[in-house]
Amino acid sequence: MTNQVLAIVGPTATGKTDLSIRLACHFETEILSADSRQIYKEMSIGTAKPEPQQLAHVSHYFIGSHSIQEPLNAGIYEQLALKQLGILFAKKPIAVVVGGSGLYLQAVCQGFDDVPASIADLREQLMQELDQKGIDFLLNELSLKDPTYYSEVDKDNPHRVIRALEVIRSSGETYSSFRQNTKKARDFKVTKLGILMDREVLYQRINLRVERMMEQGLLKEVESLVPHKKLPALQTVGYKELFQYLDGELSLEKAVDQIKQNTRRYAKRQLTWFRADPSIVWVKSAEEALSLLRIKVL
Repeated sequence: MTNQVLAIVGPTATGKTDLSIRLACHFETEILSADSRQIYKEMSIGTAKPEPQQLAHVSHYFIGSHSIQEPLNAGIYEQLALKQLGILFAKKPIAVVVGGSGLYLQAVCQGFDDVPASIADLREQLMQELDQKGIDFLLNELSLKDPTYYSEVDKDNPHRVIRALEVIRSSGETYSSFRQNTKKARDFKVTKLGILMDREVLYQRINLRVERMMEQGLLKEVESLVPHKKLPALQTVGYKELFQYLDGELSLEKAVDQIKQNTRRYAKRQLTWFRADPSIVWVKSAEEALSLLRIKVL
């Protein structure tokens, strides 16, 4: 039997975690998270990690497995994920991969083109520029030097912006010229299921999730991370807005409103990314996905 990855994708707050656990239970297998923020152990509430009882119910990998002090990128994740899949496939023919980070899912399913390696000194210089001049300064350079990549990059993710500029400055070529989406050989089959719901329903779920995060103690979590707020991993929705509140730049009410708004924008970008993949089969609910796979609803 050919080994198979069931990849559960889609925007944030669509119920991917619930579906992935139900599938893992049915196939008696385990789950790899493909989320670029849930991988950090210091970030729990603001990244909507699975609840402790969910983690206890089904084995998960790459949930809180690394520190924000040792940031990962999609290339490193690819190596780690493929190694873990090899271990899982030695026991079971099916593994579940779940997440909303398009690059991390691409890393598992098809890999990346050969892009120039990181240069420590140049990366440090770009990090200093980010700290001193802000993300808008770096985005302006990217827009001038590589408008193609600028049009598609997640502009709220400084790590990706810095990586692109690192390649541009070191090679003299555009970052997009190295990204030809050449698929690498995989020794497993990939089935991709995407959860898609009406925009109004999704936005309501996002708003409620943010309110629940605040009730669970997101502000306290962010306060504990203030000494590290300049790290790239923390330049993300849910954290950067509350850092602004703690710095006196926003009221708490305004910060929470901005988290909701920025999360909705992030969900829209996720959907744009995934809709460009014709191999994804879209469903409207976990039940529809289970029915499509001819699995009895649990």
